[in-house]
Amino acid sequence: MEINKKKEKDVLVVSVSGRIDAVTAPDFEKNLSESIGDGEKTFLIKMNQLEYISSAGLRSILAIAKVLKTREGKMVFSELHGPVKDVFKISGFGSIFTIYDTEEDALKQC
Repeated sequence: MEINKKKEKDVLVVSVSGRIDAVTAPDFEKNLSESIGDGEKTFLIKMNQLEYISSAGLRSILAIAKVLKTREGKMVFSELHGPVKDVFKISGFGSIFTIYDTEEDALKQC
């Protein structure tokens, strides 16, 4: 898994590539938690290069979202595809989180 971050106005765009699974989910959660600690409140998780996400990855997303909620922050997603999109649909994450087709659409709404 690789994580790249960039700041767009008040939104931290987090591009994730590779896999978020039992091995990498703790690193994903730690990385985003550190950004929250640095004062970030709005996250756009860009998943166009994410190949796979496991239940451990979903748990990490929920943990981060819970922390953000207590700080009046939010997390949105963009560019889901293939198996990752399927996992979000099957797990119900599509109804919990806002998902955009493109980064541009997400940034307009954040």
